[in-house]
Amino acid sequence: MAAMSISLARLALPTMLQGAGGSASRKPHPGALAFPAKSFFGAPLAASAAAVASPAAAVSPLRRRPSSATAVVAAGKKGYKMRTHKASAKRFRVTGTGKIVRRRAGKQHLLGKKNTKRRKRLSKMVQVNKSDYNNVMGALPYLKANKNAE
Repeated sequence: MAAMSISLARLALPTMLQGAGGSASRKPHPGALAFPAKSFFGAPLAASAAAVASPAAAVSPLRRRPSSATAVVAAGKKGYKMRTHKASAKRFRVTGTGKIVRRRAGKQHLLGKKNTKRRKRLSKMVQVNKSDYNNVMGALPYLKANKNAE
């Protein structure tokens, strides 16, 4: 198919040069085509009188206008959507009063050497320290926590 397109272009080239005045030194008219008026895929190219008159006004068949959905999003200026850090979401909870609570460390393994009182204390949830609230809130932006909860 490519060989046929090249041979057709070679046939069209001398006629185009003759139409431009016969001299090979002159540049052809921008609207004149040196190949058949078909695209690579065989569909006819849109060539109108306005496109021949001013090539700047011609619209490329490859260029698409933005869809209306794209224009709406651009007009709405949606910002960056924050993501929840899922590992943090599994480690922290919010109480009814808005406090952020976490588990105590040290209850996973080596429990044989820890007495019952210590294991019971490690099982309870404890409030996150105030100095860590900003770190937790940064990882969990949609957490409904009360920063002033004591």
